[in-house]
Amino acid sequence: MTTFKTAESPFKANNTASNMCGYTLMNNQVGAVIAQVLKQLPNVTITPLPSMIRVDGQGRFDLIYADVDDAAGEEPGWFGADEFEENMSTHYGRMVHLDDRTIMFANPEEAAEYLGFDLVARN
Repeated sequence: MTTFKTAESPFKANNTASNMCGYTLMNNQVGAVIAQVLKQLPNVTITPLPSMIRVDGQGRFDLIYADVDDAAGEEPGWFGADEFEENMSTHYGRMVHLDDRTIMFANPEEAAEYLGFDLVARN
């Protein structure tokens, strides 16, 4: 009788914290400008794909709306959370919108003060 060994799957669960966060943007004019701004950050990697732009960051990164206004050649206040949400399709990590920026956090504990989390254990 012949016995066969099942091949090991390349797809495995890994529950180790990655210290990564990010989102995908539409690959359009606005998404390209957002990616251009974020590409300047040392802890952010931009991966253009045919229909989307993947943005991956280590730890924390901020998308400052005024920087997008400048890069797009638009008036101050043109870009904001509403325009960002319209161009972003998915995200991972904790996202916080402020009046002047969107912040991405890899670790929920770092976002706690912005989100009103109480990190004290209670019985």
